[in-house]
Amino acid sequence: MASALSDKLQRIVKQMRGQARITEGNVADMLREVRMALLEADVALPVVRDFIARVKEQALGADVMASLTPGQALVGIVHKELTATMAAGVDDKGQPLPAADLNLAAQPPAVILMAGLQGAGKTTTTAKLARHLIQKRKKKVLTVSGDVYRPAAIEQLKTVTAQAGAEWFPSTADQKPLDIAHAALAYARNHYFDVLIVDTAGRLAIDEALMAEIRALHGALNPIETLFVVDAMQGQDAVNTARAFKEALPLTGIVLTKLDGDSRGGAALSVRQITGAPIKFAGVSEKIDGLEAFDAERHAGRILGMGDILALVEQVSAGVDVAEAQKLAAKVKSGEGFDLQDFLMQLRQMKQMGGLSSFVDKLPGNLGAQAGQVDMDRAERDMRRKEGIICSMTPQERRRPELLKATRKRRIAAGAGVQVQDVNRLLNEFEQMQTMMKKMKGGGLMKMMKRMGGAGGLAGMKGMLPPGMGGGMGGMGR
Repeated sequence: MASALSDKLQRIVKQMRGQARITEGNVADMLREVRMALLEADVALPVVRDFIARVKEQALGADVMASLTPGQALVGIVHKELTATMAAGVDDKGQPLPAADLNLAAQPPAVILMAGLQGAGKTTTTAKLARHLIQKRKKKVLTVSGDVYRPAAIEQLKTVTAQAGAEWFPSTADQKPLDIAHAALAYARNHYFDVLIVDTAGRLAIDEALMAEIRALHGALNPIETLFVVDAMQGQDAVNTARAFKEALPLTGIVLTKLDGDSRGGAALSVRQITGAPIKFAGVSEKIDGLEAFDAERHAGRILGMGDILALVEQVSAGVDVAEAQKLAAKVKSGEGFDLQDFLMQLRQMKQMGGLSSFVDKLPGNLGAQAGQVDMDRAERDMRRKEGIICSMTPQERRRPELLKATRKRRIAAGAGVQVQDVNRLLNEFEQMQTMMKKMKGGGLMKMMKRMGGAGGLAGMKGMLPPGMGGGMGGMGR
């Protein structure tokens, strides 16, 4: 995520750490490097100039000049100004508001119009937004496609809307977009929907016909929200697109898609300033729930390689079955032991949290970087293989692993489509987990955590991961 920009900024900070104090000379050197890093990250030149001017003013302030830790001071300044650049606005005290929510304060249905070029991810984002509104805001949501030019667009929206758990309003390629919009709005009113999301047609490039059509739709629907969907990987092209849509429509917010694949990181900085509209959401994976409310402060932390621990905590909280976790804790404490069924449950909890790559992406600094070098696809496959092996066992074998001798192992391997050595490897990892659980029961948890902290690198990280995930990490080096 924004790895090129992260690397450059972290390298600048390391250089500053070797210097005793901040001076005009080393600030000038640092700003030159920051300017190059931002331009290479496809940040628009006017945005870079404004950003550099603000950082310079802060860096040469009296408090920072007196700092004995220039590297840390500069990280704080850059983080603060990155946040301010992407922030939704300022509060009464002039402080940046890092996040902006959707405004649904309208007579139902609140209409949301999705705008953007073809390929930006409007249709998928429409469904993701529907799911977000259902889960987070408890709204009844209807979607409709006004894209009568792309043959698969209407069917695609129907499919992803079903995955999101929302309702889809049918339209056909021989209808006019305005007629579709009027019919969908009438249906939404008559059937008491809270929100109507309208997916509009895109083009491969900006043209007047596209803009005229979407302006007509906007006039007919009078949407409470007009969201500009832009591909974060477009870089400098995203700025040109944003400018054109700003001139055509009164944009109320931005959705940055494919942010998980953005290696440059410049779009988020540029689009916010060019349009004047706040970034409200970020697409962070291809999954239907891969849409996050955009938080400027947290995104600035990601760019600087600080990770996103808050997002990780939210992800774990949403994915973990608290009742099952408490049941397992009580079981271990009572001395009943940790069996293969428990191990399977831990693997499934990991899947519910978005898998290994999603977890690692939010880790800060060195942990995320080291884990990022590993083949995550292979690690994910390793976790699925473990699940398949345990599912090939009988309930009795899961409860009593000591029954698993050669004949049973061959049967399990055949059932799971793996080799016997894969079964043995799983059992070895399970025994390690069992040993760890026994130490927890015996009050040795603090000692174990201290050993993990001193282990360093992936070895230390493996110990800190949730049960079942450490096994996935263990398979990476093979």
